[in-house]
Amino acid sequence: MAGSWVLFLLIFISSIPMIAVYVWFRLAKYQFSLYRFLFALLAGAAAFFPALVLQGLLTFSTLPGGRAALFMQVFVRIALTEELSRLLMLFVFFWISGRGNSSENLSQSLTLNMVKKGTAVGLVAGLGFAIIESAAYAASDTSALLLRVFTAAPLHGACGSRIGAAAVMFRTNPVQAVFRVLTAVAIHGVYDLMVVLPGLPSIAAILVAISALITSITTIRGGWSSDENPQYGS
Repeated sequence: MAGSWVLFLLIFISSIPMIAVYVWFRLAKYQFSLYRFLFALLAGAAAFFPALVLQGLLTFSTLPGGRAALFMQVFVRIALTEELSRLLMLFVFFWISGRGNSSENLSQSLTLNMVKKGTAVGLVAGLGFAIIESAAYAASDTSALLLRVFTAAPLHGACGSRIGAAAVMFRTNPVQAVFRVLTAVAIHGVYDLMVVLPGLPSIAAILVAISALITSITTIRGGWSSDENPQYGS
């Protein structure tokens, strides 16, 4: 029973950033329903498992030690696999919801609005991923939980927002979509590199995560108009 309470507490603490984003959406009166929010959250949480499988397959055991091995570990085995897994689950999200695959017939302004809503969906999905990952890490090392809540959660939210935008752009603007995916991988990799390299202060990783998240929030706030497509947020 004690173990169940500890697990519940770990998940609750890991969920604090997600709760803050939901309150923000409600207070700002964005047309983003609870059903859609939970669905995006579930898609992000589900992305944790294919990422785990891919990371198990990519061991790079034949690489020599040193910077090359560290680069491959951080940018490929961790950052790339997690962002591609998130992209896969967001493709599923938009396919099931019936959005994100018909924007070629929409006006430019509405398409832009959908991309910015894709950013919001990706933000929520990133936080869903962070909840599962943080709880998994904290189950073996509870001292790392608070640090992950204030660094890894914003990091995954920021990267997820870029992946969410990419997911709705692939059919209409594949070049921009690939660019956003690569940007998410780069931000994720730089963050992880700062975490693992000795001698770098933790504040550096925090600044990377927070600054990337701020740009995502700015995109969402600037792109949500009151005359948006009502079906998208229903």
